[in-house]
Amino acid sequence: MRKLEVRLVRQPGVERTVGWLAEAGPRPARRQIFFEYDPAFLRDPLWLSPFKLPPQPGLIEHRDHSFGPIFGLFDDSLPDGWGLLLMDRAFTQQGMPLAEVSVLDRLAWLGTRTMGALTYHPPDDPGDLTARKLDLHAMARAARDVVQGPAKAVLPQLLRAGGSPGGARPKVLVGVAGEDILSGEDDLPEGYSHWIVKFPAPEDGPEVGAAELAYSLMAREAGLRLPATRLFEAARGERFFAAERFDRAGNHRFHVHTFGNLIHANFRIPSCDYRQLLEVTRVLTRNRLEVLEAFRRAAFNVLAHNRDDHVKNFAFRMTPDGGWELAPAYDLVFAPGPAGEHTMTVAGEGRAPTRRHLLQLAGPAGIAEEEADEILDTVATAVSHWREHARHAGVGANAARTIEKALPAR
Repeated sequence: MRKLEVRLVRQPGVERTVGWLAEAGPRPARRQIFFEYDPAFLRDPLWLSPFKLPPQPGLIEHRDHSFGPIFGLFDDSLPDGWGLLLMDRAFTQQGMPLAEVSVLDRLAWLGTRTMGALTYHPPDDPGDLTARKLDLHAMARAARDVVQGPAKAVLPQLLRAGGSPGGARPKVLVGVAGEDILSGEDDLPEGYSHWIVKFPAPEDGPEVGAAELAYSLMAREAGLRLPATRLFEAARGERFFAAERFDRAGNHRFHVHTFGNLIHANFRIPSCDYRQLLEVTRVLTRNRLEVLEAFRRAAFNVLAHNRDDHVKNFAFRMTPDGGWELAPAYDLVFAPGPAGEHTMTVAGEGRAPTRRHLLQLAGPAGIAEEEADEILDTVATAVSHWREHARHAGVGANAARTIEKALPAR
């Protein structure tokens, strides 16, 4: 039986033991997962996962297997898509059959190299991953090799910098200071800030990075709250989209919980509506401004044709006083969605939501019609400026026209 201590790390040297994870059973697929809060944590608890894992004494068994193999609180520490692919390559290189790898093995492999503020102890030895200087061109080429075929060995720096982020597209965590770029999944030297850099997937065109930058500029005009964004240019002229990480401020860590894992909704199975997002935002944050922000994001995704709006593409961040706020918006892209529909429905409509459907979200969320109209008009105006944002970001005319054709008339 494997057992891991879970810690909440606010900044280097400032941490609390949250509790212990344990697994029991003959095979990884059949193993039971248990969690127990540390008694000292319960004397002054933080509600890290209020709906599915509230602070309480005693052993708690994970039984929601329709959601996944582990509580959503800890699933948010695990990558999906790209990060899991890298992790699987690492286990294979170590001679460990993937059928024998359990979810606790994966958390231990990440150890302290996690997104968010939860870390897992004792961490596994990740091997010799000490080199920190990064060449983005080399990283992009190594990522392409991993995606295109079963490379015999994965570049150690890629395993280090790319093994923890979520999402399907290849990406790495970096530290940036001027023109210096370091591997950034651990604490950084003074003067560096934490960023995440995305590389193109095989199906992406060469302008995917510029297009995502243009979307971030458009979303900022629409009034959405976003992290800083930019393009990094590699030595051979490639341009990669990057966003500053909102789970870090210097080496301070923030606890972040995705909407899907907060309510135990599997992001791979479209099953939620924006009504639920607004209601959870209202209950969790107790702040009307946060509810208005959630409504603005729904409006932007509809008007900007971002239909990859699954439940892990929205997140909440714990504030220093233990409250909650919406994390800055991320993964805002032009996306057709599953079978051409929004992954989250809009007042029950997924294929062709209109202004009427968006307004149907407002009333139950406590948003006055005048407020909703103002938000929709602001977002519509920003989306109507797509060509300007595309030109500013360096998106080519053909790619800009292709996206423009799918955007609704004002």
